[in-house]
Amino acid sequence: MYTSRIKGRQMLLENPARESRAKKELDEKRARQKAQKEKKNAKAIGKREAKEKGVWRFDKTQAKFDLFVPLHHLWLGYMSELLALQQPPIAGPSSAQAMPSSSGMHPKLLKADFHGSIMTVRQSKNPCIVGLSGIVIQETENVFKVVTQKDTVKRKIITDYQTKLFTDHFTVIPKENSIFSFAVPLYSTLPSSYKQNEPLPVPDPHAPKMTVLQAPHIEFELHGNQFRFRSADRAGRKFKHKETIEL
Repeated sequence: MYTSRIKGRQMLLENPARESRAKKELDEKRARQKAQKEKKNAKAIGKREAKEKGVWRFDKTQAKFDLFVPLHHLWLGYMSELLALQQPPIAGPSSAQAMPSSSGMHPKLLKADFHGSIMTVRQSKNPCIVGLSGIVIQETENVFKVVTQKDTVKRKIITDYQTKLFTDHFTVIPKENSIFSFAVPLYSTLPSSYKQNEPLPVPDPHAPKMTVLQAPHIEFELHGNQFRFRSADRAGRKFKHKETIEL
C-alpha cells in the first residue's frame, strides 16, 4: 500500500485555509460599491442635483450684455482653434483663400459648444420671438437661454382682469419649430503667438465691446428641430442627413 499510494508523492500535513464562496462574493460586492461611490463623487453632478443646488440660478442684477461680451470673445477664440482659422491679412483686402471649407466646418460645428455665441431667431412658428438675438449663456436639450443687448426683455400678458407687463432679465428661446442663425469669424481672433493645444487666452475685460457681427464673419443657419440635444450629447452623436420640414 505504501508503494502504490504514498511513495514518491507530496502530502500536506495540514489543510490550507480557504475562504468561503459567500465571503468572496461579499468582498467583491463591497469593492464594486466602493468604486461606484468614488466614481459618483468624482463625476459631474446631474441636472436634478444642479437644479436643487442652484447652479444655473442666475443673479438678475447681473443680466447685462456687456458682462457677457468677454464670454463671447472666449467663444470666438474657441471657434478659431476648432475651425483652424487663418490669421487676418496684414494689409489689403481679404482673399478667397482665407475662406475655410464649409464641408470641413459643418461636422465640427454640429458637435461644438455654443455657450458664448450670438444666436438670432430668423424664422419661427411663434412670431413673438422672431428677430430676438443675444449671447447664449445656457443651452439645454430644448431651449437656448440668451441675454439681449437691451439687457431685459419685456413681454405682455393679457388676462381677464388686467394687463400685466413682465420684465425677464434672461430670454428663453425654444428650439422647436425655430430656425436660428449664428456667425463665426472669418479670421482667427487668437494672437499669432498662440500655439495649438495651449489654454485659450483670457479675454481682456477692458477691451472694446465688439462682437463677431462687427467684423468679417461667416453666417450659418441652424434648424432647431434637428438640434434638440444637449451639447454634451452632441459630442458623441452621429448625425444623419434629414429632409427639413419648412415652417
